[in-house]
Amino acid sequence: MFNFSEEAVVPVEAPVATPAALGEPMDIMTTLQLVLRKSLAHGGLVRGLHEAAKVIEKHAALLCVLAEDCNQPDYQKLVKALCADHIYM
Repeated sequence: MFNFSEEAVVPVEAPVATPAALGEPMDIMTTLQLVLRKSLAHGGLVRGLHEAAKVIEKHAALLCVLAEDCNQPDYQKLVKALCADHIYM
């Protein structure tokens, strides 16, 4: 039984920066974060080289984002080549 005189610990999520309201201009990074967050929520986000290569080869990829800090030139070359062949621009 819960005793109301005791203090209850309630987890609280940290506030997330809210994106600009509809109609207001956003910078490219804010827009990308919003798109990635929505894609993750709807199960449409693929992460990792292996998963990304499979989706790109199936012509199911709509957007491919390669991190600037990727220090593997072979990975960069592979992803860029797959995107050039399979993603419509």
